[in-house]
Amino acid sequence: MNALILSTSAEVWLPVVFAMVMAAAILAYVVLDGYDLGVGVLLAQAASLKDKDAMIASIGPFWDANETWLVLGVGVLLVAFPAAHGVILGALYLPVALMLVALTLRGVAFDFRSKAKASQHAFWNGAFYVGSLVASWSQGFMLGQLITGFDGTTPGQLFSALIGICLVFGYRLLGAGWLILKTEGVLQRQAIVWARQSLLMTAAGVLFISIATPWVSPQIFDKWFSFPNVVLLFPIPVITIVLFAVIRRSLDRLPYRLEQGNQYGSGVPFFCTIGIFLLSFYGLAYSLFPWLVMDRLTLWQAASTPEALLVIFYGVIVVLPVIVVYTVVTYNVFSGKSTPLAY
Repeated sequence: MNALILSTSAEVWLPVVFAMVMAAAILAYVVLDGYDLGVGVLLAQAASLKDKDAMIASIGPFWDANETWLVLGVGVLLVAFPAAHGVILGALYLPVALMLVALTLRGVAFDFRSKAKASQHAFWNGAFYVGSLVASWSQGFMLGQLITGFDGTTPGQLFSALIGICLVFGYRLLGAGWLILKTEGVLQRQAIVWARQSLLMTAAGVLFISIATPWVSPQIFDKWFSFPNVVLLFPIPVITIVLFAVIRRSLDRLPYRLEQGNQYGSGVPFFCTIGIFLLSFYGLAYSLFPWLVMDRLTLWQAASTPEALLVIFYGVIVVLPVIVVYTVVTYNVFSGKSTPLAY
């Protein structure tokens, strides 16, 4: 009898726990790998090889470890929610394959540029840029498909492609904010210009997603606009708008401070952009819960058996803290302004 109660209880809470772990891993990946993807996208706009090396140096200690969170998120989806894994990756086969090829190209380019002759640096820099751009767009396309319930029609595909473009600019904004925080001199001032260029399309992406998410599902519409939800959730868009305004104000003031050698506020664009990503992710998670595949599969329908989830749960208890501690230690050791790149 006790075993039956435990099994029934595990069927309820274990899928929720794994959904939270998966969501946290994906959010960590989007924020952490998002800024270094953004730096990669910006690489093509850097004026000199010295600036390119400085940009690579700023992400060098972090970029490979950041992708660990993607592996964790997809791994949890595979082992904890196999039914949803098959549906989601089946529907997103091409963009997922494109993203993996792009991430591989990016990794190869990162290592080869450090060993190549000077005459080949431009090629590998270009490969790193292309890998970053394609991976960023692919992730945005997948986000658009998730929001529309994997709509394969032409409007659904066009919307997903548009979200892909907006996410590229969102990552550019993150990457520019990172460079403002981690670099100095001409490159830091150029990063301010890049951040300004990325701000509008990032805001457009947030707006498009905010409109489309309740539009595609009456259930999501009711979750957002029924009373008292509409009142309780009202601070989310308000705070998001405020964060965009703070970023714009900071980007206008920073050049004057930097001319006086004052680095005060150099972290504001980066951390406010992270705040926007966090609020957007929270809004999306609230909208979709408890669905893994909108209107088709809930967490509980897609989950593995309670016995299998319990075994995986013990593994997660060990692995997740290790990844968190490793990430915290890495960012603590390499905090402060980045140093010049040397091989």
